[in-house]
Amino acid sequence: MSCQHDRLMSSNIIFWWFSLCGVSALNVLAWSLSAAALKRRRPALTREVYAARRLQVLLSAGYVFSCAFRSVLPVFDVPRIVMIDTWLASIIVGRSVATIAELCFAMQWALLLRELSNEANSALGKAASIAMVPLIAVAEVCSWYSVLTTSNLGHVFEETLWAVSAAMLIVSLVSVWSRSNARLRPVLAIICAAGVAYIGFMFLVDVPMYFSRWIADESVGRQYMTIAQGVLDAMERRTVSHRWEDWQDEIVWMSLYFSAAVWLSIALAHVPKFEPPDERTNIRFNNISQPSSSDKVFRSLRSLVFRG
Repeated sequence: MSCQHDRLMSSNIIFWWFSLCGVSALNVLAWSLSAAALKRRRPALTREVYAARRLQVLLSAGYVFSCAFRSVLPVFDVPRIVMIDTWLASIIVGRSVATIAELCFAMQWALLLRELSNEANSALGKAASIAMVPLIAVAEVCSWYSVLTTSNLGHVFEETLWAVSAAMLIVSLVSVWSRSNARLRPVLAIICAAGVAYIGFMFLVDVPMYFSRWIADESVGRQYMTIAQGVLDAMERRTVSHRWEDWQDEIVWMSLYFSAAVWLSIALAHVPKFEPPDERTNIRFNNISQPSSSDKVFRSLRSLVFRG
């Protein structure tokens, strides 16, 4: 095992790392409260709805606790940079935990979309819910390719697939908007707004970052590892660094990933059940002179998505 230690810890890194740990502790508490709240609501839910929400809670546990683990032991995969020199912080362990978390997260969205699409009889949503997890599985393969070979090109494809999955989700939710009741629409609006922001971040920040790293490596003729070499390297090599310069490009996405994404994961267990709009809701949706802001957003999205 080859380890290089940088003992000089930046105060900025201390603050960021401790913040990640603190947020993760609160996230675990929030998940526990969420699970308890669902249990208390059980008598008010049908068997099918409770089973669906309980599965969401269990999948959320996979994401929440994996993110907590990775917050305590953050890893910068390709250059093999870690905060603490322990085998638990090895790149192979960190990437394995991340894979479990991200597949759980993808399954949460797929299950929610399937439920909504089945109730709304949306063929588009049903197709997207079937495609989502396989698409993210391919993204995970791309991620592993980058982690093992140290070529950032795999990360370019990985992040692109995540953004495409988010776009599929948004389009599908827009398609069921008019068939949902007033109680569910604000939730759909929040999810779509978050999805649009996520896609913007991916295509404006994340994908260009990985692409520029790959171009830089190509320009200097970097030699990449084989898969077999990468497995051994990811198991054994890690460089301990506490310098801001080494972590600064990872801080934004890690901070959002271990906070906002976790909150969404926890919240998915409490999405209201889909119900068709009642007569009064239909009247408001079709005839109201001053539609709500969420109605305006979705009408605009529907005109863009389904134009022509």
